[in-house]
Amino acid sequence: MTQPSTPLSKYEAVIGLEIHAQLATKSKLFCGDATDFGAAPNTQISPITMGHPGTLPKTNEQAIEYAIMMGLACGCAIEKNNYFARKNYFYPDLPKGYQISQHTTPICVGGEIKINTSAGEKIISLNRIHLEEDAGKSIHDLSETATMIDLNRAGTPLIELVTEPCLHSAEEAYEFVTEIRKLVRWLGVCDGNMEEGSLRCDANISIRLQGEKKLGTRVEIKNLNSIRNIKKAIEFEIERLIQITETGGTIIQQTRSFDANNDTTFSIRVKEDANDYRYFPDPDLAPFHLTDKSIDDIRIKLPLLPNALKKQWANSFKLSDYDASQLSENKDEASFFIALIKLSTHYKAIANWILGPIRSYMNETHSNYEKVTLALGPIVELIEMVEKNQLNFSVASNKVLKEIIAKPQSPFTYAEHHNLLQSNSSDEIENWVSKVLAMHPDKVAEYKKGKKGLIGLFVGEVKKISQGKADPKLSTQLLEKKLAE
Repeated sequence: MTQPSTPLSKYEAVIGLEIHAQLATKSKLFCGDATDFGAAPNTQISPITMGHPGTLPKTNEQAIEYAIMMGLACGCAIEKNNYFARKNYFYPDLPKGYQISQHTTPICVGGEIKINTSAGEKIISLNRIHLEEDAGKSIHDLSETATMIDLNRAGTPLIELVTEPCLHSAEEAYEFVTEIRKLVRWLGVCDGNMEEGSLRCDANISIRLQGEKKLGTRVEIKNLNSIRNIKKAIEFEIERLIQITETGGTIIQQTRSFDANNDTTFSIRVKEDANDYRYFPDPDLAPFHLTDKSIDDIRIKLPLLPNALKKQWANSFKLSDYDASQLSENKDEASFFIALIKLSTHYKAIANWILGPIRSYMNETHSNYEKVTLALGPIVELIEMVEKNQLNFSVASNKVLKEIIAKPQSPFTYAEHHNLLQSNSSDEIENWVSKVLAMHPDKVAEYKKGKKGLIGLFVGEVKKISQGKADPKLSTQLLEKKLAE
């Protein structure tokens, strides 16, 4: 018997995302004011940021290059003839009374991003990527009677990445923003630090009956500043819209915010339409024109992107999908892997070392790859020693690794000086094997009665008594020979 449809299964959510990424320039979009995070309030402003009469803005060339880099990485068409427009609205943290943005000519058009979800791979289509300046920041919790305004962020360069309304779940939104944050960090165009406001997301959400083509009335959730909150806000809002519809209510087009304390959304204002902003070309900024050569020059400087690296490493070095994906998550880690494989052909071992002991060391010591790279040669030598059975992996990873990173030196010399080199002497290992078997007569009896799994215990005991110096393979062979006597 077919189960009746639940309200959730009757509807399809339709989601479009707008992601604001603060570009990693040292100055603002239209003046030389600094963009450092954490500066004292209102110390990174000037008459141009404030829009004083008689001041003239000048476009930051680096910001344009970063926007083009992002567009090329996303497969966008790059608009050659560009201009900026004024987006007019009044808000306390918008000192000019308008925001300078791009309206009819976004610098990047179209494009797509691939994401992986529980249902498989999906392509998310982009509508545009455009440049604009940020507003200031209103702070409501420093005073009980007033709102404080910090204009340091006003004029900071942003790209706004707008998807088509082609996402249909909170999971897809979560994966998409995760991919965008990874990409901007990989390109170096944005630090992606959502907790600092460098990457923020607005989600436009509507619902419709399954099979419908017409879009429903949408609501927008503003300024979501963590990937976790994006997922929770969308999940809550989809359920809220379905509940309104199921109870005969009317969905109102509005702007909402997310309360992370109880994972709910609340209304801020009725949503404006584009014509409410009265866009017109900014009379103080000349249009800027791009040539094929200027675009190609930027294209040449693009790093190889994560998906391309994953395929290359899987094909050339026979890495698993998991290893290749993990190594391409972080650009610094990927660069470190590339540096190591130039010095050694033990590709799988190098991947294991990076994803295991080296990551652990960095987490424990709060180190970065700049420091670890100083020990590049010694690390390669250490990996080679383990592969040649000159050094036990446990000893190498737990004892030697941290020493050769803290003070770059030959791991062979260090291991030899501290009596850590693995022994391949049959006589020496046989002596350790004999001691272990003598210490565990009951286990020896159990083994001889058929409990063959105990061989692992004996190997472990030999490793312990030899302080990691016994070759495990030779230890196993000698143990099996002795136990068969």
